[in-house]
Order: sequence, then C-alpha cells, then structure tokens
Amino acid sequence: MQQSGNEMVGMGDDLVAPGIETRPVNIAAVFELQQSGNGEEGLLPAHTKMDHLIDMENLMLEEELVDGNLGLFYLSQGLVTIAFYVLEASIVLFTKYVMRQTNAEAESTFSLWMGTVYLCSLVGGFLSDYLGRYLISIYAQVFLTVGFGLLSASAHALLKPHGCGAIGKLCDPHAPVEVSMFYISIYLIALGNGACESVLATFAADQFDEEDPAEKQSKTSFGWYFVIASNIGRLISMALLVYTESTGNWLPIFWISTGCVITALVFLLSQTRRYMRFKPSGNPFPRIAQVIVASWRNRNLQVPSLGEEVKCILRLLPVWLCTIWSFVVFLQMPSLFTEQGAAMDGTILHFQVPPAGMIAFYIISTSTLIVFYDKLIVPLHIKLTKTKSKTLAELQRIGTGFVIVVVTMLSAGLVEQHRLKHSDGSSKEMSSLHILWQIPQYILMGASKAMVYVAEKDFFAA
Repeated sequence: MQQSGNEMVGMGDDLVAPGIETRPVNIAAVFELQQSGNGEEGLLPAHTKMDHLIDMENLMLEEELVDGNLGLFYLSQGLVTIAFYVLEASIVLFTKYVMRQTNAEAESTFSLWMGTVYLCSLVGGFLSDYLGRYLISIYAQVFLTVGFGLLSASAHALLKPHGCGAIGKLCDPHAPVEVSMFYISIYLIALGNGACESVLATFAADQFDEEDPAEKQSKTSFGWYFVIASNIGRLISMALLVYTESTGNWLPIFWISTGCVITALVFLLSQTRRYMRFKPSGNPFPRIAQVIVASWRNRNLQVPSLGEEVKCILRLLPVWLCTIWSFVVFLQMPSLFTEQGAAMDGTILHFQVPPAGMIAFYIISTSTLIVFYDKLIVPLHIKLTKTKSKTLAELQRIGTGFVIVVVTMLSAGLVEQHRLKHSDGSSKEMSSLHILWQIPQYILMGASKAMVYVAEKDFFAA
C-alpha cells in the first residue's frame, strides 16, 4: 500500500485515502494459482487483510491504541453479559411466578426465546457481510438498550400485587397488552444480544494486525480473555439474582441491566474514530456457488481447481453440526438445572441459595480452566501421552469437551434420581435433597464449555 500526495481521510466519513484501491473479498479469487520456487504449483493468498482496510488513519497500530480499544471491548462485553444473563438465568422463574406459566410453558418460553437468540446470531453475521461488523455491533446494542428499557417499564405493570414474583408467590393475571409488551421486550433483547454475540468479538479481533507476529499471538490470548470478561459479567449477574429471586423485587435488576447496556453502548461509541474497519465483502455463499459452477465447467482440466477450497469449507460442516448438540446441553443450565434446583432444599444456615445462583460454579470452573490451561492441562497431556506437542489440537479439545458433556448429563440424571427419592409423599415438586448436590454437574458443564467454545472459535478461525 502506498499513500498518494493527498491527505488521508479518517474513518468518520467512511472513506479511504485517495489513490488507495480497496477491493471486496472474492472467494473465487482469494487464492490464485502461482508457481512456487521449487517448480511445484500451489495455492497462495492473493490479497491480504490490509487490502480491505477502510480506516487508513489507524495503520500506525500503536500498541497503546490497540490495548485501549481492547479494554473498552472487555468492559462492553462484560456489561452486556451482566444484563443478558440476568434475564437468561431468571426468565424461567419470572415467567412461572410473574407470568403464571406452568413448568412446561415456562420451559417452552425459554427454549423458543433462546432459539431466537441463536438464530439472530446467524442474522447478525449475515448482515455484517454487507453493513460491516462495526455498524451491526452498534445496531445490536441499540436493540438491547430499547429491549431492556421496555422490559423494565413493562415490569411495573406485571409485578402486582406488591411482593409477588418471588418463588412460590404468584402475581395477578395480566392484560393482553401487558403480556405483549413483555414478549416484545424480550425478543428485542434476543435480536440485540444474538447479533452482538456473533459480531462484537470478531470486530474486536479486527483491531489486531495479523501480519505482526506479536499481535497475532495477542489475538489468540484475546479470545481467552474475552470469555473471562463474559464470565465476570455472569458472576456479577448471579450476585444480583441472589437478592431478587428470594424477594421477588425484579424492578431494580431490570433497571440496572438497562443501565449496563446503555453504558456498554457509550463505551463502544466512544472510540469510533479510532477503530480499524474493513470494507464489507458481501455474503460468501453466492461466491461459493460461483466456484462450484466454475469447477464443474472445468472438471476436465488437468490443473488444480478452485473448487478444492469449497471442499475445505464443506469439510468443516460436520464439526460445526456436532458442536450444535453440545450447545443444546449448555442450554439446560438456565432451564432444566434451574428448575431442578428450585425443587431442592437451598437453605444454608439462615440463607436461601437462589437456584440460578448455582451457575456461579459453572462460571468459576470455566474461568479457572481457561486461566490454568497452559500451566496444568497441557503439561498433564504431555505427561500422559508422552508427546512433544505443546497443546491439544482444536479437534482434540472439542472431543474432550463432548466427553465431559456426557458425564455432565449423567451426573445431573443421578442427582434427579436421588431428588425424587427424597421428595415428600404427597408431591414430587419439592425435595429435601440439598441443592449443593448440583455442584458437580455445574463444574463439569463449565469445563466442557471451556474446551468446546474456545477450541471451536480457534478451529474455524485457523
């Protein structure tokens, strides 16, 4: 890249330096057939990431500039996580005692809502191919802000009479408009969080220069610490739920959540002119189809085909499909595990342990494994396998996570079996089995999430 004699234009105008050509990525041309030095033909990158840079002002990539942006990304992610997981961890109990739903109805509401969250992740990723990751990150947090504001406002009408909403205390029936306001708010939150989840981390990773070996290594560490920032947010949200679930005082944490997403949006906007942004390349699927058609037409040519790249993408699909099922199990924590805990004895001295608060053991487990992975897990792996590999491969970590998932559900099943044995004679709704028996299943779930989630991101980004 070279600068012309004219002055470069900053990102605020979404312009590039005069004389600098920016090209959208074309999968059919990302790899060009070139002749290597030893006479063998190979596939080498035709363009680099910097060819698509929009904000030329940030090419200096000063270390303090990158670090400052990352700090705001961590804060923004932590604040969004506080708000979202307050709702995720409590929505089953809220719909059950405030919205007067049965266990089956509350479970169905949660499943549909979380399914929408994950569907919106796909929508967010798709739109970012055309609008850019920065704009989608901003739009997503705007939807979050509106959704939580509407939820907080609607809760004033839903929480009647005063003191209802705690475990075992049903609220009065609600008017259709009040119910509609509640569902509109939570699905706006689903849209915002889903889109933000799929784009924000990737946009933050764009701030690293992959051509710099030091920054490339920092980018790998960033993924781990981004997860830790999310886990810290979860821990804080659990602390808020300790008070809410026992008293039914939902309004304060909903307004706190609203304040968190507003602050996160302000943080994200505050460094707008300092971000590195890249020209959207469009959705890859039409280009993949073009490659398939071109490969079919040239199937009789005795030269390497660009269709091989499409085959590589198709080979990734089985891994992606397998990880979906593990995330189905992860969804049991805020739904099935929470309902199980609500039917157990949660008394410790004079303190009542909130069922959703047990997720704290999952968060601690995930963060601990991430922090000590290189110091404990890798040396143990080398000692047991007697290999010289410095780490487990991504697929090995994913496979290990799958095994732990199976053990997790076996543990949860054994706890449920004993819970039923200790239930009272008239009803199996409540049991004298203590809630702390759930600790192993939460710890195992955290270990599984740490292995699968981070390894999956590393695998697909490699």
